Amino acid sequence: MSTSAQIGVTGLAVMGRNLARNFARNGYTVAVHNRTATRTRELVAEFGHEGDFVAAETAKEFVAALERPRRLVIMVKAGDPTDAVIQEFAPLLEPGDMIIDGGNAHFADTRRRERELREQGIHFVGTGISGGEEGALHGPSIMPGGSKESYEPLGPMLEKISAKAQDGAPCVTHVGPDGAGHFVKMVHNGIEYADMQLIGEAYQLLRDVAGYSPARIADIFRTWNTGRLDSYLIEITAEVLSHVDAATGKPFVDVVVDQAEQKGTGRWTVQIALDLGVPVSGIAEAVFARSLSGHAALREASRGLAGPKPAALDEAEAAVFADRVEQALYASKIVSYTQGFHEIAAGSAEYGWDIDLGAVSAIWRGGCIIRAAFLDRIRAAYDARPDLPSLLSDETFAREIAAAQDDWREVLVAATRQGVAAPGFAAALAYYDALRAERLPAALTQGQRDFFGAHTYRRVDRDGSFHTLWGGDRSEASA
Repeated sequence: MSTSAQIGVTGLAVMGRNLARNFARNGYTVAVHNRTATRTRELVAEFGHEGDFVAAETAKEFVAALERPRRLVIMVKAGDPTDAVIQEFAPLLEPGDMIIDGGNAHFADTRRRERELREQGIHFVGTGISGGEEGALHGPSIMPGGSKESYEPLGPMLEKISAKAQDGAPCVTHVGPDGAGHFVKMVHNGIEYADMQLIGEAYQLLRDVAGYSPARIADIFRTWNTGRLDSYLIEITAEVLSHVDAATGKPFVDVVVDQAEQKGTGRWTVQIALDLGVPVSGIAEAVFARSLSGHAALREASRGLAGPKPAALDEAEAAVFADRVEQALYASKIVSYTQGFHEIAAGSAEYGWDIDLGAVSAIWRGGCIIRAAFLDRIRAAYDARPDLPSLLSDETFAREIAAAQDDWREVLVAATRQGVAAPGFAAALAYYDALRAERLPAALTQGQRDFFGAHTYRRVDRDGSFHTLWGGDRSEASA
């Protein structure tokens, strides 16, 4: 077999197949391989007219088809399947070759794999790919990690197949060393969870409090999508809400079981945030909301609990309330991104990645699930101040939050009075209020910890750590 392919893809399920087609459509000769050879032959038979493919039935044939330095993309399930593929192909590669993992791997696994393969002279490029199967085919947002050396021959190819932002910039950048790419993809997915939860809460409030039908709410979301909430998720929300189930004639959303599933990246985002000591309460609430939705027996047993029942507003009141929900949704969305970027910054500092937050926001402007118009403004904020401590420290976002906060609070008052759960909105507002508070109850918490565990505390009026002898004289000693 001749070495004619510039890149190869192994693992030809939907994402891998579409990524291979994307490379071929962009003029690259693509070696394709799958554990089940039938799938390889089917891809070439069905899509061979789209470009040049080299079908390989064995690992040796696949590697032999690749030009040096070999660029081998693996698109298999994260975890043990990924390790198995690496163990199969690594012995066939030579120093300078690279393995690109495009799956949703845990960044800690990516760091381990990169370290192990580096010892063999092989570049391991953990690469976050967002956009689903359509993005993989037509242009995803791509978040590659790994060495700068590996990005030199790989980057131009990724830039060519990536989504393009409205200004024409490719939605890909070298994120940073070892696991940086998969870390950023993980946080991207965490923000995605939060975004979807907030949209869901907005829908529920418009339905139960405003009294609107799904079709009417779809129209509201379409209007919102022409303004500052312009985003892919708002766009598809309108489509889902306007869809009518063909079998029953009911709104589609009313025939779907209300139990949301998850694949794990949102949960990882929260777990790692806890390890880093970063508050991502909005993302956490989104993860917990999906978890709660799945506890059908618990929810059934709790339906008789006391509480108010939603009562729809009149038409004029509903219109005012809908405008307030837009404000609450936008403000809460800013908080979700604020928390996500804080986690990326903390991870970058912890692992020495030196991630450019402005560049990350730039590559999320197209192709990915959370693509949104206001990412241009996030990029501008970080470009102007790379050391920006928080998006809420940016004058423009701070001004918008200030303008939204009264409506944000009124929405939560209405939700509480009407008994409609809005944990994402509430968590976002609590985070905002905690940040701007001059004093937090953490002072009392430290006093309690010192009382029962002699954990010490610091004082506002002098340096050092102190412990109170919690007896009759309450004497204090330096720790």
